[in-house]
Amino acid sequence: MEYRELVKGVRLPVLGLGTWGVGGRNDADSSRDEAEVAAIREGIELGMTHIDTAEYYGAGHAEEVVGKAIEPYDRDEIFVTTKVWRNHLHRDDLISSMEASLGRLGLDQVDLYLIHWPNPEVPLEETMGALELCADEGYTRFIGVSNFPLPLLTEAQSYLRESRLFVDQVEYSLADQRPKKDLLPYCQRNGLILVAYRPLGLGQLARPGNPVLDEMAEKYGKTQAQVSLNWLVSQRNVVTIPKASNPSHMRENLGALGWRLSREDSLRLASSFIPPLGPPSGT
Repeated sequence: MEYRELVKGVRLPVLGLGTWGVGGRNDADSSRDEAEVAAIREGIELGMTHIDTAEYYGAGHAEEVVGKAIEPYDRDEIFVTTKVWRNHLHRDDLISSMEASLGRLGLDQVDLYLIHWPNPEVPLEETMGALELCADEGYTRFIGVSNFPLPLLTEAQSYLRESRLFVDQVEYSLADQRPKKDLLPYCQRNGLILVAYRPLGLGQLARPGNPVLDEMAEKYGKTQAQVSLNWLVSQRNVVTIPKASNPSHMRENLGALGWRLSREDSLRLASSFIPPLGPPSGT
């Protein structure tokens, strides 16, 4: 496993475990709990010890599945992230959500607590005050945000008194390179970790179809998924959280580590996913 340092003495594996769909999607589904617990445990054994979940996933049941999966492990070995949904961002609602998440996870403290999505109907200053209170009270070791563009990220940070944001979790992959423009450079300059979700673009980056990606897979003796993940985690301050439900995919993902695309190949690969400019408007 390769790691990125969150703070001195605290490292995140560059490959973690995402849990969207574990325990259901918008509603709870316990039909696959046993298999999903086993899959998370296999990922942990492979070194994917950062587990990302949210109160929204499976209407809270994903947190229960994660709590069951991590029971046999030393708490210090596992880094647990969970997220508060956008309709719980008023002060009292956020704190209640934090406490409920801890109950479902069976923990006294999570490692990282994120605002899942911004909500313009709730004053951001109020939300950040509640998030900081969760850190002050020891409910979480670290705080951060998810799906915040750079202007909103810097605004959120401005409302914190003593804490700081450690993470922005956003969609980032070869298929969606928007964070490269300003968000990732800001994170790199200021010591934040960018946690990339959907690193394989809902599967399109794990199968043949892009000629340059196919060429790189053949050149390096890797799968398309491994090349796509390598492109991502080779970047400074970036970690990612591929979905955790398929053990064979988790083992394949590990093949993204221990080697590097050349700079020339990395740039060529990235440019192959940027759509060409269309004709001028009105023509």
